[in-house]
Amino acid sequence: MLHNIGLLGPLLIAVVTLVLSEWGKISNLRGKVCKGIAALMRGLDDSQKVLGDRFADARILTPDA
Repeated sequence: MLHNIGLLGPLLIAVVTLVLSEWGKISNLRGKVCKGIAALMRGLDDSQKVLGDRFADARILTPDA
C-alpha cells in the first residue's frame, strides 16, 4: 500500500504537518499584526486631534479678511 503513494503523498503529509505544527505561530502573528494596526490607528487619531487643535489656534490668531 505504501509503495503507491508516489511524490504527492509525502508532499501532502509534509504540508499537513507544517500547517498543524505552525498553526499556533500563525495565529500569534495574526494577533500581533491586528494589535499593530490598532496602535497605528490610535496614533493617527491622536495626531489628527493634535494637529486639529494647533490649526484651531492658528485660525483664532489670523484676522478675518
